Amino acid sequence: MEISDRLLCLFSAEVTADDETYTVEIPRREIETGSIEPGETYRVALISREPVAEESPSQTTDIADVHTDGPQPPVEAGELRYVEIEDIGKQGDGIARVERGYVIIVPDAEIGERVKIEVSEVKSNFAVGEVVDEEL
Repeated sequence: MEISDRLLCLFSAEVTADDETYTVEIPRREIETGSIEPGETYRVALISREPVAEESPSQTTDIADVHTDGPQPPVEAGELRYVEIEDIGKQGDGIARVERGYVIIVPDAEIGERVKIEVSEVKSNFAVGEVVDEEL
């Protein structure tokens, strides 16, 4: 799946029905962080939560091709970054968002903190960063 570099935010939401209309609620943090503005018009893409069907052996893609298709994570292991903690995850870890809404989990960080981190682990949809220095 290709994701545009113009992606402003990425989140999960439930679609609710009300008579003849359907609504997708935007999390408050997306407005507060300035990703989107109330009253503006945006294009919305919906991605199914259903798993993709297994491919037959004749349809499989070489693993090297999988890693070169689509956008790569915007961070690398060992990279140093300054981030602002925007949210707290279910297990109490700080959550920072960088390019294209990519999430970096920062243990032992609080909402509103600006910290220097070293990225210790990178996955396709999130990374983990360790606090190196708290910003003044």
